[in-house]
Amino acid sequence: MVLKNPPGPDIQAALDERSGEIFRRIVETYLESGEPLGSRNLSRILPMSLSPASVRNVMSDLEELGLIYSPHISAGRLPTQLGLRFFVDAFMQVGNISAEDRASIERHVRPHGQKHSAVETMMNEASQALSGMSRGAGLVITTKNDAVLKHVEFIRLEPTKALVVLVGDHDQVENRIIELPAGVTSSQLTEAANFLNAHLSGNTLLEARSQLERLRGEISSELDKLSQDLVERGLAVWSGGFEEAKPTRLIVRGRANLLEGLAGADDIDRLRMLFDDLERKDSLIELLNLAETGPGVRIFIGSENKLFSLSGSSLIVAPYRDGDDKIVGAVGVIGPTRLNYSRIVPMVDYTAQLMSRLSR
Repeated sequence: MVLKNPPGPDIQAALDERSGEIFRRIVETYLESGEPLGSRNLSRILPMSLSPASVRNVMSDLEELGLIYSPHISAGRLPTQLGLRFFVDAFMQVGNISAEDRASIERHVRPHGQKHSAVETMMNEASQALSGMSRGAGLVITTKNDAVLKHVEFIRLEPTKALVVLVGDHDQVENRIIELPAGVTSSQLTEAANFLNAHLSGNTLLEARSQLERLRGEISSELDKLSQDLVERGLAVWSGGFEEAKPTRLIVRGRANLLEGLAGADDIDRLRMLFDDLERKDSLIELLNLAETGPGVRIFIGSENKLFSLSGSSLIVAPYRDGDDKIVGAVGVIGPTRLNYSRIVPMVDYTAQLMSRLSR
């Protein structure tokens, strides 16, 4: 599990034992209750003897560092986004996942039936498990697998149009209409399909392209120019159909959890922005890119990433891999900045490890 970033040296140097303890108590109270912590209550719970006036002086220093703020006059203090990031990097202790949480994840995320039908079930259950245990929204993102071509067929629709039928290894079917080169005959359509099925069936797109390069000479000798053109067009259609290298599936469970504790219209609007973001394809790409940019679990707080900058949400995310150690998706939790990071990080990490094992 990798998530630590070195804390800012200036901030780290500015904190002594007393100010560090006061800062830690403010953040932990916020993460537990969402409430600000005042100087009088702080002076009662600190391990060292400090008056409320002395505590207020330290809190003022912490405000100047940008780590805490007062939500309104005469209130206690809450951590800023910078403060939360500093707490996560410098103070938070992340241990191993608890036996109870491990058992709960394993109970939900387990293999079912045939591999290709089990993937959807596994994603749903992983998302549901993370949502229920975190009280945030659990998410699972997956990329399309490198589909393997089983069969291709060209069916003429009009003199200048044909339907390309592509069948993949899990019997998924893509139908695409292509423009035909002028003068193509029915026998040339058959010839091109036969060539694709004979030489490229059983290959992924990447393998097919390499194979096609190796077969250039053979294509020229076996096929006439129009049939060669059809082979290229058939491969291009497959490229746009089965083989998308970016995520195409997102499962989010527990959205209702994010409604808890919302105080007003502004909060609802920010949550609506978050849901709108999650519905966009480019946001799925951004989510997976966030998971891919570093090993292990990553934590993004508030505006640290552009995807959630307006909604003010936090994201804890980790990638999972297939048998070739290639990243094929990510699992995570989205929620308010007041997440229980120290518990959720090992949960996300273990779920990603389990998804990796079951994806092989």
